[in-house]
Amino acid sequence: MAKTTIKQLRKKEQPLVMITAYDALFAKLFDKEADMILVGDSLHMSFYGADDTVSATMEQMIYHTKAVCNGASESYIVCDMPFGSYKNPETALDNAMRVYKETKADAVKIEGNKPKVIKKLTQNGVAVVGHIGLLPQNARSEGGYSVKGRDEEQKKRIIKDAKAVEKAGAVLLVIEGVKADVAAAVTQSVDIPVIGIGAGKETDGQVLVWSDMLGFFEGFTPKFVKQYMDGASKVRKAVAHYAQDVRDKEFPQSEHTY
Repeated sequence: MAKTTIKQLRKKEQPLVMITAYDALFAKLFDKEADMILVGDSLHMSFYGADDTVSATMEQMIYHTKAVCNGASESYIVCDMPFGSYKNPETALDNAMRVYKETKADAVKIEGNKPKVIKKLTQNGVAVVGHIGLLPQNARSEGGYSVKGRDEEQKKRIIKDAKAVEKAGAVLLVIEGVKADVAAAVTQSVDIPVIGIGAGKETDGQVLVWSDMLGFFEGFTPKFVKQYMDGASKVRKAVAHYAQDVRDKEFPQSEHTY
């Protein structure tokens, strides 16, 4: 199949599928099923073991985006811009240009209502995916993660954010951790596709972190995550089987020997 383009990622009856990936191996596995692959700064928690995403760096994001681009040939690939990399339009442009020059990413993702930053990037040929609602990069300053859109004032603010991000030139919008009715209202209020995570089913698509979806993260399971596989248990059993075979000299056998 041909490479997915932004023109194909429009509002349509069949919801869009996005999943995170951080390396070529998993990107290749996901490529046939996913419309989009997000190289999320969540990798800093999944891969590095950090408590939040704040300390992820541009070097990390570029390295992992390169890897994902090497594995995926069809999906639309989005690189998360890490905390501090878009504090003003000029800094954002410098870092986004690095992403475009050093990787084959199709777009970058910016958290929050930052129209000046988004406009600066889009005017210079960089496609931007917006991100509103719960903002993981704000978790430390806000004292944790909390559902947004619980009252009418928050609902109006989130819809206002969505419209501002669209007007600034974003091609897609991720909405995270908001009440389902708010996400539905946002989806109806903008013309660009809205991808939800923990935001109900009335958005234009869904995204999940692969290690949550496949059951590799055992610390806790967020309410919005459906696990499609008990990955951690399966891997642990397989490794234990391998270890026992080695200790019992059951591996390698003649068929594994030159």
